[in-house]
Amino acid sequence: MDPDFSNAFTQPSTLDQFLTEGVITKGEKRKLIKQTSNNNPKLEELKRFLTEWINRTLKEEHIVVKSLEEDLFDGLVLHHLLENLGSLKLDVDRIALTERKQRQKLSVILEAVAKCLQLEESQLKWSVESILAKDLLSTLHLLVAIAKHFEPTLALPPNVQVETITIETTSGGLKTSNGVEYITENKENIEAQSKDDAFDELFSCAPDKLDAVKKALLQFVDQHVGKLGLNVKDIESQLSDGVIILLLIGQLEGYFLNLQNFFLTPASTMEMLHNVNLALELLAEGGLLNFPVNSE
Repeated sequence: MDPDFSNAFTQPSTLDQFLTEGVITKGEKRKLIKQTSNNNPKLEELKRFLTEWINRTLKEEHIVVKSLEEDLFDGLVLHHLLENLGSLKLDVDRIALTERKQRQKLSVILEAVAKCLQLEESQLKWSVESILAKDLLSTLHLLVAIAKHFEPTLALPPNVQVETITIETTSGGLKTSNGVEYITENKENIEAQSKDDAFDELFSCAPDKLDAVKKALLQFVDQHVGKLGLNVKDIESQLSDGVIILLLIGQLEGYFLNLQNFFLTPASTMEMLHNVNLALELLAEGGLLNFPVNSE
C-alpha cells in the first residue's frame, strides 16, 4: 500500500472507512488533509478562530460548537448560522436524526450557500457527502466561504495552507497524489497582484482632495437619479444596497431595468448583495468594469 495513503488520515477510523467496500465508488476522488498537517499551528489557529466565531454568533441560541467536523455534519449548526448571518429562511426541519434526513437537509443548505455566493458546482470545494462524512478540509472551505461572504471584515487568519492527499479509485486499485492547498488567502500573493488605481492614489497621496471628489460624484449621481424623483445626499449609505447604482446604470445607459430582476426595497443583506452583484455584472458586460470589485 502507498505509505502516503496509510498516513493521510487524521483519525484511524477514517482509514478503516475508506478500506470498507463501497465507501469510494469507482472513478470517485476524495481530497483529504494529510496527517503531516495535524500539528500545523496555523491550521489549529483557524479551527479555533472559526469555532469561536460560530459560538459568538450563535450565543443567544445557546449553541456551543466544540469540534467543527463532529458538530457541523448534520446541518443543524449550519442551519442556525445561515439564518443568523443572512436572514435566510430554509424550508428544512430543525433537527434531522436519520442519515437520509441529514442528507436532505444538507442538500437544501448547501444549495442556498451556492446561490448566495453565486458559485457554480465546479467551483465548490465541498459537497453534501463530504460534509456528512465529517471531512475537515471541506468543512473548513465551507465555513471560510460563508464567513467571507456574510462578514467580509472578519479578520480570518491568513496564509493557512495544508498538505493534502487525493485518493481515486481506478481499475488498478487506489491511486493517490499529494498536494498543497490554501484554505485562507495568501496575503503576499494578493498584495503582489494588487495595483493602485486613481482612487487608491487619491486616498494615499491627496486625501485633502477627497471631499471635493465625493461632492462632485454626489452631484453627478443626484443629477441623474433626480429624474426619477430620488434625492441622494450620502454616497456611502444610500448606494450600499445597490438600488441607486442599478437605477443610475439604467439612466446612463438608456434602458429600463425589470423590477423583477432586483429588490427595489431590499430587506436583508442577501437581497442587498443580489442588487450589488447585478450592478457589477451589468458594468462588466458593458465593458465599464475591468478590475475585480468586492460586492460585500
